[in-house]
Amino acid sequence: MLVILLAFGVGALVMPLVVRRFGRNAFFVAALVPLAAFIDALVAGPRVMSGSPIVQSVDWVTELAMTVSVRMDTLSWLLALVVSGVGALVLVYCARYFRSDEDSLGRFAAVLLAFAGAMYGLVVADDVYLLFIFWEATSVLSYLLIGHYTGKKASRAAALQALLVTTFGGLAMLVGLVLLAVEAGTSSLSGIIEAAPSDAIAIVAIMLVLVGALSKSAIFPFHFWLPAAMAAPTPVSAYLHAAAMVKAGIYLVARLAPGFSEIPGWHEVIIGLGVFTMLLGGWNALKQHDLKLVLAYGTVSQLGFLVIVVGYGTRDAALAGIALLLAHAMFKSTLFLAVGIIDHRTGTRDLRKLSGLGREAPVLTIITALAVASMVGLPPTLGFVAKEAVFTSLLEDATAGEPFGWIALVGVALGSVLTVAYSARFLWGAFARKPGVESCRPVHEHADFLAAPAVLAAGGLILGLLASVVDGWLTGYSSAFPSEGEPYHLALWHGLEPALGISLVTLMAGSVLFLARERVSRLQKRLGTGVSAADAYGATMRSIDRTAARTTSLTQRGSLPFYLGVILTVFAVSISTALILNRTWPDEVRPWDYPAQVAIGVIMIVAALAATRAGKRFQAVVLVGVTGFGMSALFALQGAPDLALTQILVEIVTLVAFVLVLRRLPARLGQKHGTAHGGIRALIGASVGILMAVVATVALGARTELPISLAWADLAYEEAHGRNIVNVALVDLRGWDTMGELSVVIAAATGVASLIFISGRGVDNLPTVARSVARKAARDRLLNSRDPANSDRGSWLLAGRTLADRNRSILLEVVVRLIFHPVIVVSLYLLLAGHNAPGGGFAGGLVAGMALVARYLAGGRHELGAAAPVDAGKLLGAGLVLSVGTALVPLFFGVDALTSTFFEWDLGIFGQVEFVTSTIFDIGVYLVVIGLVLDVLRSLGAEVDRQYEEDGVQEKPADRVASGERKVTS
Repeated sequence: MLVILLAFGVGALVMPLVVRRFGRNAFFVAALVPLAAFIDALVAGPRVMSGSPIVQSVDWVTELAMTVSVRMDTLSWLLALVVSGVGALVLVYCARYFRSDEDSLGRFAAVLLAFAGAMYGLVVADDVYLLFIFWEATSVLSYLLIGHYTGKKASRAAALQALLVTTFGGLAMLVGLVLLAVEAGTSSLSGIIEAAPSDAIAIVAIMLVLVGALSKSAIFPFHFWLPAAMAAPTPVSAYLHAAAMVKAGIYLVARLAPGFSEIPGWHEVIIGLGVFTMLLGGWNALKQHDLKLVLAYGTVSQLGFLVIVVGYGTRDAALAGIALLLAHAMFKSTLFLAVGIIDHRTGTRDLRKLSGLGREAPVLTIITALAVASMVGLPPTLGFVAKEAVFTSLLEDATAGEPFGWIALVGVALGSVLTVAYSARFLWGAFARKPGVESCRPVHEHADFLAAPAVLAAGGLILGLLASVVDGWLTGYSSAFPSEGEPYHLALWHGLEPALGISLVTLMAGSVLFLARERVSRLQKRLGTGVSAADAYGATMRSIDRTAARTTSLTQRGSLPFYLGVILTVFAVSISTALILNRTWPDEVRPWDYPAQVAIGVIMIVAALAATRAGKRFQAVVLVGVTGFGMSALFALQGAPDLALTQILVEIVTLVAFVLVLRRLPARLGQKHGTAHGGIRALIGASVGILMAVVATVALGARTELPISLAWADLAYEEAHGRNIVNVALVDLRGWDTMGELSVVIAAATGVASLIFISGRGVDNLPTVARSVARKAARDRLLNSRDPANSDRGSWLLAGRTLADRNRSILLEVVVRLIFHPVIVVSLYLLLAGHNAPGGGFAGGLVAGMALVARYLAGGRHELGAAAPVDAGKLLGAGLVLSVGTALVPLFFGVDALTSTFFEWDLGIFGQVEFVTSTIFDIGVYLVVIGLVLDVLRSLGAEVDRQYEEDGVQEKPADRVASGERKVTS
């Protein structure tokens, strides 16, 4: 089963390529995957029917006892056959339904195959969390399938409606599943059903799970999304809304019924909503003119029927329920596929415009008639066998004094009358000759277009004739229910019994209702529709939209101070509330460890206060930076040279980035708009600062256990073979955190670049320009060598060719050129030595970044292009690949992710060489940091320079940094 799931996933991934190669015939290739699943289930049938479920399990999150666990018993075996068998036939049907030039055909094929895999996973999943994952996957994939025609508003709206309704139900179901798992002490679905907790929490949990199941299977009040979803292509309707997706809720009710059908509220919800849905769907089906909508509302009615029977909770009803489930999957998917063929051949689905098609398409008529016969319960179809079993089981329970038996029996009988009426109307509307309506002249299609519905219709007939064999297949599920007396068995003929009489009555009453269709239509018009669930949904969505618009207009003002004020105010209120409720205040407070800390703190406070009074942006940035450098000094005093070095480098790079941004802003603060509400801002800022100081004091004094960091010294040396605890923690002990931080850094760099550049990262032109300048300089040197009078010093300093003389500093350029390579060597030393000495990938990357900053400040964007002729995006990607690869490679050797390995070589006179594989992770960090700095320099620096050049303004970056307050307008 796990291999089958993997095959579905791989098949979905490669399907766009297959469609590109084979066109619509690629659906035949796609059908091979569900066909393999169908054959695998058939092979497993004998073992499953013998009472030995097939179980496969792989550990997932061992700490939470979560596993990828799949289980195939009788119920999941039957659903696996339905999902895979009907899925394979629908994919074959798609090969003739769609045109070869259909838009997005590759995507559709991939999503449909992925949906089939998700449904297969849903019915075989034994872990409730795995079940939920597949459950939500079907919702998302059905959204994509229903909205396949993206250019149609109706398709998009129907897809969104289906997604919202089923996802809402899924979230409620998730809460219920978690509660059940906690109550039962296991996340195994079979284990939960076996334990069957029945306390108050379990009852609430089951009701929440039923919300998800009923919303998925379009049971009132969630029924309205199914008819709207008919905007999807017909193969989607045949598969999702007849055989697969809507069966998910039915499956879950059937799965839970053996353990929970007797809890309070179960019968009230299942039978009450099921009967109402069956009657509501059947009544609405009678007034539809679109054949597809007739089937859609009929499906809603049949789903109500199925919920009643599979959730009833007795042995005979359970047997009848899953037999009806199998019959419904075949006859309803047949009818949807037939409607697709009718639409293809005639160009319409309006039964008022169809006439004489029965004579023009006799084979299609016979196929459709067989499916309709099974739907209304005519012998010798499987639908007849299942319906007889339903009537018998409900009648026996009702006569035994069970009140819900009478409610269910009467509701099902009335619903069956409506089923006969709308089924006859469908068959008449599609194929009969109508007076005054021009006869159809159908377009003839490929004969194999009929193959899928023919196989399904024939299946309903053959299985009806083999009813006793089907009984042997399905009794493994029904035996899980208690039984009194002689158990019922499926058979084509049980003699003249009450159930047969009920069937005859429903057939005659439904026929009369069909013959009186004109009167029924007038009655429906007089009664009107009233307020429907679809109207309630629409009103709810409109209300949400209005509320969102008003909230957005109120809060999203485009003012950064306002946003910060709201964020900090909420933070201050929530934190102060927590502090008020706090009862663990420290007994003593130690103000400092060394007198130097006081001096540093005073400087930081003065700088912070001065920043609030600064009149110019550059001045404010520098003053804010003082607090960062002060923090570096505090780190150094506490014996943390790594943190001190890193903090200093971060402050310098941040200062440069700020200054680069300031070039686009007025030099003075409040030049265009004065500072408003200064008192409120000061109050908010002071509150947050004081609160953070109090929080730090409380947090340090509230510790009751020894910190885990005390063990890091031994862990770093013994487990990770490193003496630098900080660096080892980053790349080994807490490598997952670092990997997440790298992802955030890359996302930030990409965001900055995407805001600045229209396309690409602006790197392609930089090395090219630098090389062109160098080539021009080489030509000049050649000419100068021939004419000594014109000799100059060449192009070693590119700024001489790209910047005006007034903007250059020869001394700065020469010094930067001379120290650039030594600084890069220092950065490599910090990278490689960081495992045992101060340094590491982060510090080394920042040092290399500082070297690039110096090159840019000295010579401009062309100098930067010559110094680093690489794409920053590739550096970021390569760094992430190295880090993630280092984390994942140990998995292939049977150990945990991020497990490091230690190598040691004795090189004689060269000494002892040690290497830890986590160094490769650190190299990834090194590349990511360099890529980030390079991205910032090119986006905020080089690209702005290029814009200045286009505007005819050229100014040296070093001069702008030195002045810091010069306003340059573009």
